[in-house]
Amino acid sequence: MSVETASILLSYLSFRLEEETFAVNVAKVLEILEVPYITRVPHTPDYISGIINLRGLVLPVIDTRIRFGLPPTDFTVNTCIVVLQVTIENQSIVLGALVDSVQEVLQITNEQIKTPPSLGSKYRSEFLLGLVKTEEHFVMLLDMDQVFSAEELTVVSQTGE
Repeated sequence: MSVETASILLSYLSFRLEEETFAVNVAKVLEILEVPYITRVPHTPDYISGIINLRGLVLPVIDTRIRFGLPPTDFTVNTCIVVLQVTIENQSIVLGALVDSVQEVLQITNEQIKTPPSLGSKYRSEFLLGLVKTEEHFVMLLDMDQVFSAEELTVVSQTGE
């Protein structure tokens, strides 16, 4: 009797930054918000846009474009904040990530995920869980727990306090 590897179906929320499509596991996504007024916090890194009030919670907002080496977010009607829960060194942090637009929820099997090539690109490969080819383009699957270092998340969490 042969043992078959079960295909695991995973859900990812896809979003755009410039011309690229990224996706994060929906288990990390708490909600999606329209962009409210963002209060700038002095003396924070340039990738921290500021803070917002989310039902009494002070939520730090990250400009994901700057974090990935792109120009700062140009706010449009499609710009939104994806509220994420990330974990690093056993510490859970809730933060908002500015994205150009949210696309769709993708249902992806583990067989569809390809290993990212080792390129000298602006997106560090340790951020990526893998790539998925769609009919139109590649979608980069992000490992949100790896996007920030422990020191950076300390800054982010202190911004929210």
